[in-house]
Amino acid sequence: MSEVITIDGIEYTKSNRRMRYNPEFHPNHGKPFTTGDLIYMCSMWDSMKKANIAMALGRTHSTILTKAYELRKSGLFDYYKKLGQAKGD
Repeated sequence: MSEVITIDGIEYTKSNRRMRYNPEFHPNHGKPFTTGDLIYMCSMWDSMKKANIAMALGRTHSTILTKAYELRKSGLFDYYKKLGQAKGD
């Protein structure tokens, strides 16, 4: 198991400084992604820090990275990104 550090009562993985699961900050942990979540995540991918996207969606940083990888692998990442860009017009 990876080493954990605690700062101000919040646990982070020491190696990559990512916040570990905390129900207070990650209320959507384990819940399915909505279409709106996927559109937001993909459309904001290039303009926001990944940790900020994770916090906005109530999920862990690792979950966001994993979901983006899965969407890219299935060819759906650009689909959701374009939906978000169309909404912004």
